Amino acid sequence: MFSSVMVRNFGWLMFSLMIAYLLNVILTFWFGFPGIGQLIGWASNGSGSQNLSLIQLSLYGLAVIAALVYSAKNRNIDLTKDAETLSNLNATLIRMAFWVVLLVGVVDVTLSFLRVEGLLETFGGKQLASDLGRAKYRGIYVHTPVIIIGILLGLVTRTLGFAWLALMVVAAELIIVFSRFIFSYEQAFMADLVRFWYGALFLFSSAYTLLDDGHVRVDLVYAGMRKKGQGRVNSFGAIILGIPLCWTILWVGMWSKSSVIISPVLVFEITQSGFGMYVKYFMAGFLGIFAVTMMIQFISQLFSSFYQIQNGVDEKMDDPLQVEAF
Repeated sequence: MFSSVMVRNFGWLMFSLMIAYLLNVILTFWFGFPGIGQLIGWASNGSGSQNLSLIQLSLYGLAVIAALVYSAKNRNIDLTKDAETLSNLNATLIRMAFWVVLLVGVVDVTLSFLRVEGLLETFGGKQLASDLGRAKYRGIYVHTPVIIIGILLGLVTRTLGFAWLALMVVAAELIIVFSRFIFSYEQAFMADLVRFWYGALFLFSSAYTLLDDGHVRVDLVYAGMRKKGQGRVNSFGAIILGIPLCWTILWVGMWSKSSVIISPVLVFEITQSGFGMYVKYFMAGFLGIFAVTMMIQFISQLFSSFYQIQNGVDEKMDDPLQVEAF
């Protein structure tokens, strides 16, 4: 039988190991570290000595120690408090992601419009117009500053969240309808903006939907269970299905330079639709954000569900993600 100590240790271990894994991905693919695979004879993803591989491996050891120390320090605190902490963290991450995709979408669609209409050269000169037509230049010198601004806004604001993306998607689609049927004007970047925001809406809202128990269930038994039974289902679901799924996405998507997430991001991949938006690599990154936020929320669900099993709680836990995300 599991104890609250075991569950807390497991949850925080999953969280800290995920952080260590993401740090290793950054060190390997953006700072040229060789990766820990070099230590066991696998092909190196980056460059550098074996000592750098040992440093990367030590991050996992530090993650394990940090998780166990934190769990021991908070062993007398209710698991619902840990669940609330993780949900609040998720709310902040999702809010930052919302601001990033909102600002990047507005800025990039504006640049694409100016480029299509031949106005970039008028406003910025021939050289700047040429530079903004290159994916790497736009990614580094336009998207990166906008990403930083979006992250900062996500840290200091509490009123807007991912749900507003639904309104933005509708507005973008309305613009397409009016411009096509009234002004006979349509460009590739207009549809790109809808896909960009819709993809973010779908993937970013998944963690909130999990917290709110809003995912569709093929349910013949669950709804009729008592709260303790539902807690057992949710706990084992998080351990057996949810957390492994998130690890699979992170592993497959970020293990090598040719992975489905890392490869597009490294080369600032864009669509081949002519004068469209330069944000295709963002949409690959959305998968990573989805995996991270769902991992955090599955751990939070595990904590709250196990507390429910132990204490027979019938009332629903406060919804911190909902409070902060809107």
